[in-house]
Amino acid sequence: MQDSTVANNPYYSRIDTQKLAVTDEEWKKILPQNVYQISRKKGTEWAFSGKYWNFSGLGTYYCAVCGNPLFISDAKFASSCGWPSFYETIKPDSVIYLEDRSHGMNRIEVLCGRCDGHLGHIFDDGPKPTGKRFCMNSLVLDFEPKK
Repeated sequence: MQDSTVANNPYYSRIDTQKLAVTDEEWKKILPQNVYQISRKKGTEWAFSGKYWNFSGLGTYYCAVCGNPLFISDAKFASSCGWPSFYETIKPDSVIYLEDRSHGMNRIEVLCGRCDGHLGHIFDDGPKPTGKRFCMNSLVLDFEPKK
């Protein structure tokens, strides 16, 4: 379900694992405004508005900014939070974590392990086997159906 933003993004790759060092100024030129706002400015989309919050296709979810593989559909679960939710990443270094004390809350922010783009947050109220809920923004996810 890639969109036209990939064609204009020289940093997008589903096979390159090299860490990216791209300035926000450069990302702003490449990314659509709504993707830039979430990825680089730590925004969020409205609950129940994203294209993947209740999507149930089989396949792989990638970072929409850089193409980094993040989640497989087998780890996605129906959550009442209004955002796509997963209980684990494809591999441990797919994402990185930062403490987030913004908006008067104490949360753990989830960033893409390749481009450092904001994806969402992780909570300890998910299903077994991990008990984790990766609460992600649809706008910063790409999906490729299983072949």
